[in-house]
Amino acid sequence: MFKRLPFLFFCFLVACTSFPQHSSSYKNYSVAFNHPENTPLGRNFNKVTKPQAGLSGYCVLNNGLDGFIARVQLIAKAQSSLDLQYYIFREDKTGMLLTEQLINAADRGVKIRILVDDGNTLDGDEQLLSLASHPNIQVRIFNPFYYRGHNEFLRLLEMAAINSDLDYRMHNKLFVVDNAVALIGGRNIGDDYFQVDADAQLGDDDVFTIGPMVRELSQSFDEFWNSIQSIPAQLIDPEVTTSEALNQFKTQLTIYLKSVEKQKGSFANQTHRSPLLNQLFSDSPYLTWASAQLIYDSPNKKNVKDDSLVGSLIYEPIKKAVKSTRSELFILSPFFIPGDEGMKLFQILQDHGVSTRVLTNSLESTPELPAHAGYTHYRKPLLKMGVKLFEVRARPGKALGSGESKKLLRYGNYGLHAKQYIFDRQKVFLGSMNFDQRSMHLNTEIGLLIHSPELAKQALERFNQLTDISNSYQVFLVHEPKTETDSLIWVTKEHDKLTTYTSEPSRSTFQMIKANFLAILPIDDEL
Repeated sequence: MFKRLPFLFFCFLVACTSFPQHSSSYKNYSVAFNHPENTPLGRNFNKVTKPQAGLSGYCVLNNGLDGFIARVQLIAKAQSSLDLQYYIFREDKTGMLLTEQLINAADRGVKIRILVDDGNTLDGDEQLLSLASHPNIQVRIFNPFYYRGHNEFLRLLEMAAINSDLDYRMHNKLFVVDNAVALIGGRNIGDDYFQVDADAQLGDDDVFTIGPMVRELSQSFDEFWNSIQSIPAQLIDPEVTTSEALNQFKTQLTIYLKSVEKQKGSFANQTHRSPLLNQLFSDSPYLTWASAQLIYDSPNKKNVKDDSLVGSLIYEPIKKAVKSTRSELFILSPFFIPGDEGMKLFQILQDHGVSTRVLTNSLESTPELPAHAGYTHYRKPLLKMGVKLFEVRARPGKALGSGESKKLLRYGNYGLHAKQYIFDRQKVFLGSMNFDQRSMHLNTEIGLLIHSPELAKQALERFNQLTDISNSYQVFLVHEPKTETDSLIWVTKEHDKLTTYTSEPSRSTFQMIKANFLAILPIDDEL
């Protein structure tokens, strides 16, 4: 052990330094492609958009496979530019297939910019950095760690050394093609987010967007791309960003794609079989035309929060929309830790007679155990206020609203990852922001506040499907007169029978023990 101390000390020293973010020579300033009308996608969507008097067109993709197919088709149709901004970009099955499509696009001359956060990478994800050696691809990492390996202890050591910097992460999800069409929402790049992983599926959304809003989204991308927090891949890891590394990765892709071709039922062979997506590329009846407000955090969010820098904060317009709600508020958030400020908001709503319903993950469905542990502190106070709480089941009884097929529901663990807020059935927020402390104060987030009763109705329909008694637990507060204590019960329907649990449903006793231990820790501000 003592032999390793110098190495650990070195890691600590490195963690106390920083990348040369303020050097004018380390990266080039660039902006989004400015002539979408010169591309087939741009001409097509301009023709569709022109009669809409400045409104933009939106279609929400709830199905995970649709989200994957949309990206494949859009990359194939790109002629000039692709801008991708993600919190997570896994090099798993779907990630590798999309990466192969990106390389093909770059080979035919499409200029590609990829911006990825560095907070949640896994072994293998670093292969994405090798794309930076392609002459038509630029890759930047937001707020990178110095340590590039995957030893969790060393990563935590660096985080502890400079927590005030590394704790701030870019949670945005954005995909812009030829500055003519965009996908925005809560979905990362990965098998579980596209709901093709038999072990775990995460229900989420993409908002297919055309019209004037696309340029606003591109401007937000440019702001992050050119920020001092975004570091070129070549500066971060020179060994991974060589032409040799890219050639090795291409060889891996070729081997993988050959294996996929042999799987007749593979999702990879369904990229042209979506009637919805094929319609979206024409004058589609699936598009809803509406006005919307783009809201997002500035890349230097922490400096904006402490008033040392001018910028934007996503929570302010969300808070304003919540306060202005008059009759009904529906919140769908996988991680729900309202904190003191959020609790004050809910009390204001209850004082004004606003019906408030919240759907989040149950203990058995959550992909983030610490987040669920933080949420447990707020259940009883919220229920006492009159807020109705629902927790999605890991094995929903019905496919409606889940974003996947009945067959897939029989496998693995289903979890919620979509973020939707519905205000008075008149407008809806769709984006990356959870109703938790990390989204409010630490992560940068992005989303659309769309003024559309039609989209609000669609979102509410999905909310009602997921809160169906066969798909979720409704949590109730029960008062025990004998002991003068309050306890929780979870009510659902299993095998057509109403079932009540007096202890929290979980995947295992060990999961429950871990959750109870985490709930003791004072970490709500980090969740």
